Amino acid sequence: MDVVTDPATFVAPAAGTAVTIGAYDGVHRGHQFVIGHLRRLAADGGLESVVLTFDRHPAAVVRPESAPKLLTDLDQKLEVLGSTGVEHAVVLHFDQARSQEEPEDFVREILVEALRARVVVVGEDFHFGRRRRGNVELLRAMGGSLGFEVTHVPLLAGTSSTAVRRLLEAGDVAGAADLLGRPHEVRGVVVMGDQRGRELGYPTANVAVPDDILLPSPGIYAGWYGGDQAAAISVGRRPTFHAGGAPVVLEAYLLDFSGDLYGQQARVSFVSRLRDEERYDSIDDLLRQMALDVEATRTALGWVTAG
Repeated sequence: MDVVTDPATFVAPAAGTAVTIGAYDGVHRGHQFVIGHLRRLAADGGLESVVLTFDRHPAAVVRPESAPKLLTDLDQKLEVLGSTGVEHAVVLHFDQARSQEEPEDFVREILVEALRARVVVVGEDFHFGRRRRGNVELLRAMGGSLGFEVTHVPLLAGTSSTAVRRLLEAGDVAGAADLLGRPHEVRGVVVMGDQRGRELGYPTANVAVPDDILLPSPGIYAGWYGGDQAAAISVGRRPTFHAGGAPVVLEAYLLDFSGDLYGQQARVSFVSRLRDEERYDSIDDLLRQMALDVEATRTALGWVTAG
């Protein structure tokens, strides 16, 4: 997939493009359904397919006080978009000026002049431009005079970025994976923790996940580190050692692994929830539970040995 970070530099094919527009946070099954429809229309019309997305969630600019946490950062989003088979991703810088742009100007400047759109595919609830005035009806009205057709695709029932967030906030990582079409994954740098896990015999990778990325609710999970390394994952405030509360951290204990991970870029994905986060009265009680968590992780992932 070709990625362009400025629509003005996009070299549109002579025949034109089929374009879909959206934040595409998470690139869930509903998004994938729209992109599949886009690709079929592009192929039928001899066009090239384009996903036009944004470098940040528009809500982070329009209503930052209530903007949702993200399911994917920009790099992740582009990776998943690439796996859909779409030919081009065009990333539009979204700022205050863009949020105040009249929808008619957006259509002329971006869709027609920059992308040479001949077909525009959007979800039925699509809105854009100043005060969300742009919609499917406006696109159709403009398309008639500017040379593009508009197709709106019904949403897949129950599938949305909001629905995925609600499942993750409830700790239902399996349900979220069903909507995403893959386990929810977060990324960050492995940083120095308090070294307590090493002292207990369970050294963990402490992953610093950016604040704008959504973590599942506090608890213990089975999942993967780096895509193929089994890990027992803790998301929480470590109440056994921080009775007064502490910031939420992600710690991953890699099964059958030894090595130095500090400074590495980590990828952690969540397969199943094992239990809630709990406070233990003694270190021995905690260690017994950690041993059970490791065995539960082996079972959940079918992990026998590292080889």
